[in-house]
Amino acid sequence: MPIKLQKTETENKLVVERLMHVKRYSLNLDKTLCTGCEMCALICPREAIEIKTLPKVEGEKRKPPTIDVSEEKCQYCGICESICPFGALKVRVNGEHVIPVLKTESFPQLLREIEIDTTKCDVGCVDCEEACPLNLIKVTIRTLDGEEVKDVESRPDKEKLKVDVEIKKDLCPCCRLCEVKCPKGAICVRKIFHGIMRINREKCPEGCQDCLDVCPIPGALYLSEEDGKVHVNELFCVYCGACKIVCPVEEALELQRTHIRHTPVRSGAWNKALEKLTSTKEMTKELRAKGLAKTWESVEKRVAWRGS
Repeated sequence: MPIKLQKTETENKLVVERLMHVKRYSLNLDKTLCTGCEMCALICPREAIEIKTLPKVEGEKRKPPTIDVSEEKCQYCGICESICPFGALKVRVNGEHVIPVLKTESFPQLLREIEIDTTKCDVGCVDCEEACPLNLIKVTIRTLDGEEVKDVESRPDKEKLKVDVEIKKDLCPCCRLCEVKCPKGAICVRKIFHGIMRINREKCPEGCQDCLDVCPIPGALYLSEEDGKVHVNELFCVYCGACKIVCPVEEALELQRTHIRHTPVRSGAWNKALEKLTSTKEMTKELRAKGLAKTWESVEKRVAWRGS
């Protein structure tokens, strides 16, 4: 039994804690990173996370949803952290950052594959940094000795300078905006989530832009000049679901995740989560693929044994 349960909330942070005799568990939410998407709430096995929508104020933009966490229900398993596309949640045990479900290999880690070839970068170009909607990219110019250069234009030896591009990958939802905006093709990003995003414009209310207001990725949703309605650019969509939560008309917006790129895992807990995040059909596809891979691995072992 816990000695104490407590919740602390400020404008930018939410912390729930469970104090035991020996250990102190905490789940930390960074509200500045959270988009209020539904993923953590969908797969929480204890239903400890609740999505909350804020009332719309007349004349103002729609505010993104937010989440609340029950200090009584939370088990600090780390499932919510492992699935968060934006890295907004962190589990700590005695102050140390740890994700229990990853340590026990009962849950996978999202694959954030971002490759940067800085040899292609022009000195002084910061297009990728300016393109990132979440301010996760920092471009720095350095000498060959690693010294940071502040005023590039005053340097007569520009050809001897090098570009350093730092990306906070653990917070990146892999929207690909930086890749598309890079004029030299120096960045390659593979999406984490794949899916289908559709807007039924017949059901979409006239003049409504709620989904556009809360979308964390500029360009994933945009207002068409032709019909004045919101359209989708799936090249940049990360399928987080914040738009669907605030949509005032049922079935006006369709969101379906079809594939999630993650590290290998064999777990019933992940299978249940996958069904909630995608669909039974997509979960079956992944399980079938795993089954075939396991069968092929078994065949290879038998062949190798016979040949030895």
